[in-house]
Amino acid sequence: MNPIFHAQETPNPVSPQTLQSSQNTGLLQVHVVSIQNSFPIQNAVVRISSTKDNSNILEQLRTNSSGQTQEIALPAPPESISLDASAAINEQPYAEYDLLIEAPGFQPVNITGTEILSGATAIQPVAMTPKEEETSPEKDILIPDHTLYGTYPPKIAEPEIKPVMESGEIVLSRVVVPETIIVHDGVPSDRSAPNYYVPYRDYIKNVASSEIYSTWPESTIVANVLAIMSFTLNRVYTEFYRNRGYDFTITSSTAFDHKWIYGRNIFQSISLIVDEIFDNYLSRPEVRQPILTQYCDGKRVQCPNWMTQWGSCDLGEQGYSAIQILRHFYGDSIYINTAEQIEGIPASWPGYDLTIGASGPKVRQLQEQLDAIATIYASIPRVSPDGVYGPATQRSVSAFQSVFGLPQTGVVDFRTWYRISHIYVSVTRMAELNG
Repeated sequence: MNPIFHAQETPNPVSPQTLQSSQNTGLLQVHVVSIQNSFPIQNAVVRISSTKDNSNILEQLRTNSSGQTQEIALPAPPESISLDASAAINEQPYAEYDLLIEAPGFQPVNITGTEILSGATAIQPVAMTPKEEETSPEKDILIPDHTLYGTYPPKIAEPEIKPVMESGEIVLSRVVVPETIIVHDGVPSDRSAPNYYVPYRDYIKNVASSEIYSTWPESTIVANVLAIMSFTLNRVYTEFYRNRGYDFTITSSTAFDHKWIYGRNIFQSISLIVDEIFDNYLSRPEVRQPILTQYCDGKRVQCPNWMTQWGSCDLGEQGYSAIQILRHFYGDSIYINTAEQIEGIPASWPGYDLTIGASGPKVRQLQEQLDAIATIYASIPRVSPDGVYGPATQRSVSAFQSVFGLPQTGVVDFRTWYRISHIYVSVTRMAELNG
C-alpha cells in the first residue's frame, strides 16, 4: 500500500496464544459509513481475527443505526511495554487484528493490522463503496508497523522558520486551520503515489496515532499533538510543496513530514485531545508563521534541539506540563498560539459553553445543525430550532456526544461545537453533491 514503507521483520511479534492467555485488553469500536455520502451503514457485519492467525474468527459484530459496533475487549500486550522505550523497541507493545466488513449493497472491506493497545480504546473507521459504483473497488487496507516499532527513514532536517525574503515563499497573511489536507502517500518525487483529501482533524488524529502511543501521559500527548499541528500548519502557511510545483499539502513520508497511514485506526484519547486543541500551534516571538517543530524517537534516531518522543514520555511521567515539555526541547521562547481562522465552518465558536438556559442566534445555529445531523443518525433526537437551549436540546447534544465519542455532558463546549459543525458540513455537503 505505501510505496515508502521500509519496515523490517518485527523482532518479537506477539503470538495469538500469548494474547489469548493475557489478562490485558484494549477496546475496539468500528465505525462504518458510506464513502459516497458519509452516512452511517446499519447492519454491517464485522468479523475480527488475529493478524497472526486470521483463519480463526474471534468476534463477529454488527453495526447499529449510527454505523457503529459495540466496544469489544481484545487481548493485548501489557500496557507497561508501551511506556518503556527499551521494552517497546524490542517487543511489540500492541496487538494486531484483521477485520472483514460486509454490508448489503456495498463492496467488502478487508483491513489488516488494526492496532490494539492495552488500556486504550481504538476506533477503526471504515468507508464502504456501493457495489453499483463504476469506480474500481476500494483497495484492501494494510496498516504497517507503528513508527516507534517499525523501521522508517529518519526526518531530513530543515530550518524551523522558513525564509520570508524569497519571492512567493510566504503566501498567506494569517495562520488558517484548513478544512482539508491533501496528503501525498509517498515521497514528493513519486508521481505514481496517490493523493488523499483528508479533513484536517482526521489527519492530525491519524498521524498522532501513528507517531506516539495513546497510553502515554496526557501532557505528553498534548505536547506531541501541538508539535504535529504546528509542523503541518507551517506546510500550509508557507505552501511549501505547491511552491515547488507539487499539487499537495504534505507527504506521508517520515523523511520529509509525518507518518500518515491510509485507513488506519485512531485512539480515543488522542482524538479527544485533538478536538480540544485543533486550532492551536507553536510560535516564537516576532515570528508570524507556525514553527516547523521537528522531532524523532530519541532511541533509534538522535536529534539535538528537537523533541524526542520517548523523552517527552519520560517528562510527562515526571509530571511536566505540555508547555514545559515543549520548552525543554525547543527552548523557553516557544509558546502556544491560536489560529485566526478555521476554514469550512459556517460560523465560529461563540467563546463560551452552551447549556440549559442559553438562548440566541448561536443556540439556533446549533439546533439547526443538530437537527440536520439527526435526520441521518436516528439515535440522535431531532430538535426544533427555536433559539432556546432547553431539555430537548440537551438530550440531543448528549446523544450526539455519545455517538461521536465525546464526554456525555449535554453541554456544548469547544470540542463539541466544532465536532457538530464538522459532522454537519460533512453530511450536508455530501448529500448536496449526491442529491
